[in-house]
Amino acid sequence: MSIPESSAFRNIFFEHYPTVRRKLAALVRDDAAADDLAQEVFLRLYRNPPDNPATLGAWLHRVLTRIGYDYLEKKARERRLQDKQELMYEGEATPESGEEVLMRQLDQAEVQTWLSSLPERDRQALLLRYSGYSYAEIAEELKVRRPLIGSLLQRATRKLETTASKAMAQQD
Repeated sequence: MSIPESSAFRNIFFEHYPTVRRKLAALVRDDAAADDLAQEVFLRLYRNPPDNPATLGAWLHRVLTRIGYDYLEKKARERRLQDKQELMYEGEATPESGEEVLMRQLDQAEVQTWLSSLPERDRQALLLRYSGYSYAEIAEELKVRRPLIGSLLQRATRKLETTASKAMAQQD
């Protein structure tokens, strides 16, 4: 579908804008953001309209949904970052006591002991995952097919939990 005339685009805009904006407002629950996102939907329509004019409604719905979800994901990332920053600054305000440092070091040593009892591949997989590596990066590092990483991590976690439970039971 090509929209050569600005009057054709204007007509489409005035006809569909209220619906697009209403759907975005319901999705993102923020009227100001819905206005901005609706403009983005129509900017994409102007720049790259669908090939078939009969599918305009479905095209607009698909684009507004994707733009809305992208916005929500961005906001969630921003909230997580802000939470991390707040935790970091709260931690700086109250330095750890000697007892807290010692307990943390003992906990880390205990976890290292449990990890060392795991097979090499399981240990590496868990360490990579908790170091922030993605499944694809872990697969590449361990030379394993990517679809196997989820199962590998799950089994390694179960083994670690079993090892930790046994160690704790022996301490009691």
